[in-house]
Amino acid sequence: MTRILALCALILGVLFGCSSVPTGTPVSVESLPPAARPPEAPATEGSVQRGRARWVPARWSDLPGWDADRTAELWPALLRGCDKPAAGWASVCAEARRAAPVDDASTRAWLQRHLQPYRVESIEGSDQGLITGYFEPLIEARRTPQGRFRVPVHAPPADLAGRKPYWTRQQLDTLPAAQASVRGRELAYVTDPLDLLILQIQGSGRLSITEADGSRRQVRVAFAGHNDQPYKSVGRWLIDQGELRVDQASWPGIKAWAQLNPQRISELLWSNPRVVFFREEPLPDPTVGPRGAQAVPLTPGRSVAIDPTSIPYGTALWLDTTEPLSNIPLRRVVMAQDTGSAITGAVRVDYFWGWGDNAEQQAGRMKQPLRVWVLAPRS
Repeated sequence: MTRILALCALILGVLFGCSSVPTGTPVSVESLPPAARPPEAPATEGSVQRGRARWVPARWSDLPGWDADRTAELWPALLRGCDKPAAGWASVCAEARRAAPVDDASTRAWLQRHLQPYRVESIEGSDQGLITGYFEPLIEARRTPQGRFRVPVHAPPADLAGRKPYWTRQQLDTLPAAQASVRGRELAYVTDPLDLLILQIQGSGRLSITEADGSRRQVRVAFAGHNDQPYKSVGRWLIDQGELRVDQASWPGIKAWAQLNPQRISELLWSNPRVVFFREEPLPDPTVGPRGAQAVPLTPGRSVAIDPTSIPYGTALWLDTTEPLSNIPLRRVVMAQDTGSAITGAVRVDYFWGWGDNAEQQAGRMKQPLRVWVLAPRS
């Protein structure tokens, strides 16, 4: 990550700086004199190319719905991102730690004073892209195999680093030598192999464990490695098999198919050879999200995953998309704090919905058109 962020600073040719209204006490935009209010920044000359993306200078008025967002909700995610600031963000983060915006309007004013919007497009000039969703699963589990709880969640095998690629999912399920490699690495047991698959696809999750003494507690299982096999979408496999249409291949649709075809679940699972292994972490505060690739906790609705070759971690973004199914506009400011193997390209975002049933439903159905603006520190 350090190399990527250093490259960003080199491309931009300057460490971004900022100026601010004196902080230390909360301020509202309406309390500022007209001359001190954030101006409508003119589009500056020159675009910036970064990886697969081109950043084109824009005006705040170009951002659809900018004045309607509950912008103050960004602040916790922004401050968490400042624990690992992107190149050029040190001065902005120092100001953010001293600031205390009191409402949405004053937060917008602060952002407009310190940041400059850039429309993100591909090198070919398209600003149209794709947004999907992800979440942190919450799954019932036991420490030992019992009753319906027979599907193991594994820590990395001892020889994972010495064998590349490692055993496939099918081999781990069927070959004695492969099964021996993960024996004794069980962290817990869940009831449904599809629950384990979604845990692996999401990369982390929460286990609600009933211990031997009957007590219950939640722990987090975080990504600790994978078997170095390619990721294959089970939804795509079902489409290719003629089992589901494209519009049916959401996570709820996949689970419904599995309930109707229990004899084919192994075949479905084996179509994706990649296996993810986990490490257990305590969960002292269940209101705090998992750590993303930026190494800061994710904030539901305000953290997203991006392609870090196009947009650096710790960058603020404006999203213009819609919610799943309803097509209600989803236009909000977020922080780029994570990535994923399927998140590649200039205008490509994975939206973190959080945890719980609603988060699972929204994430599983999200596959919407998208436009993105980077909000970068002013030079």
